[in-house]
Amino acid sequence: MLRTSGLAIAGTALSAGFPGIAEAADGADFTGRTSYDAIVVGAGLAGLTAARELRKKGRRVLVLEARGRIGGRTWTDTFNSWEIERGGAWVDPLQPHVWREISRYNLTIVADQGPERVLMPTPGGFTESDPVAAYTRQGELFTPFFDGSREYFPKPYAPFTREDLITPLDRFSLRDRLNQLAYSPADELRMTSTTGLYGSPSSRGSMLQLAQWWALAGWNYTGFSGVNTYRLAQGTIALANAILADGQPDLKLNSPVASVTQQPGRVKVVTRAGAAYTAAEVIMAVPVNVWKDIAFSPALPRAHRDATAQGYGVPRQRKLFLDLATPSDRFIAEAPEGSPFVIMGRLNDDAPVVAFSVDGTLNVADRAHVEAAVRQILPSATLRDYTVSDWEADEFSRGGPAFRQPFQLTRLHKAINQPFGPVKFCADDLALGWIGYMDGAIESGLRAAGSATLSPTPGTAPTGRVAMPAVDRKVYRSVFGL
Repeated sequence: MLRTSGLAIAGTALSAGFPGIAEAADGADFTGRTSYDAIVVGAGLAGLTAARELRKKGRRVLVLEARGRIGGRTWTDTFNSWEIERGGAWVDPLQPHVWREISRYNLTIVADQGPERVLMPTPGGFTESDPVAAYTRQGELFTPFFDGSREYFPKPYAPFTREDLITPLDRFSLRDRLNQLAYSPADELRMTSTTGLYGSPSSRGSMLQLAQWWALAGWNYTGFSGVNTYRLAQGTIALANAILADGQPDLKLNSPVASVTQQPGRVKVVTRAGAAYTAAEVIMAVPVNVWKDIAFSPALPRAHRDATAQGYGVPRQRKLFLDLATPSDRFIAEAPEGSPFVIMGRLNDDAPVVAFSVDGTLNVADRAHVEAAVRQILPSATLRDYTVSDWEADEFSRGGPAFRQPFQLTRLHKAINQPFGPVKFCADDLALGWIGYMDGAIESGLRAAGSATLSPTPGTAPTGRVAMPAVDRKVYRSVFGL
């Protein structure tokens, strides 16, 4: 139970006593208010952050959330007896915006125990090794992939600093970069677990996207591979609840927006239920992929229309939690691109196995099909139960976390961060730094609200009051930060 500023919020849903949840047919809440200083569309971390900042400036703010919960692409839920994160899960001191929020609300951080063994693909099947040995080799493979990134991303929170250098590089996909480096077949198999997951497939994902993460992590493999180590002890919902309770905007759940119309001096927002609200400004804190589902008048600028048509979120991504009778140890298994699961693992004792798939042919509704996919990696595995989060099928996401395609950074990203009259945009998709992460969502929300953001030296941890668990980051390799 979180108690802040007199509000009681618990679990993954809001307390029924939170003001402004109920929505009347005419759009008025119990106060009769339909006019605000600002309307924020979306109650993910970007939208909640923007709403809090605007409230601190004395604005009257309404948050309209399509789902029946807050958090957006973070979602603390339960599966059998376990607490799980169906979306984003990990935070890190290398991510300054989310770390500042954790410090602000005195939230508790825990570290995953990490794997006891690692399974890596080879042309002849999977080989098992010690985590340190496995990821020492991964570091040797990944480091040349990012040669030159210190020059073309010298200030990774300001990605256009060397626009002259990134412009010719933005055409390269992850597949193009792999082809350039001409790894041996065995080494390339090890690389494509990562490039295939984020690129979905490697030929779709931008090389510069992965290179910017490398730069943000300090231009080294230890930072890059260890950034998915720490979690919020009470789940990501604890952070979302804390930001909401601090800002105290009016909030209406189950209120998907149908249209946004600019009028002289005001913007009119209408929900699918027909409720209408007006404000001097509107902040669209929803994924780029769903802009196309909302009627904007006048129509969005060309760059915004191109971005939502092309898509910014990882397509076909499903996140599964597997209750396996066997094996029961802590492990990570990485599989080559094209496999039903490209990565799976159990990082803590008495926890479900987490698995990611970008294989559109995997029938996640068929238990036998899922178990067969698991056994391609773990032949003796026995599947007792599982649950699936299909972010592409979610109409309010239409894709997994943001991962740009070639040309999107230089041709679209700067433009879609610009306001469209009194309509502004924010989401982890629009981050200038940690795109696709909670840190990027908070950074984007701060910018949309006109608040300052942090731009630390990459590879250095921001100061704060967070008590850090003791952990050896070298043995933590995971791409579960989605």
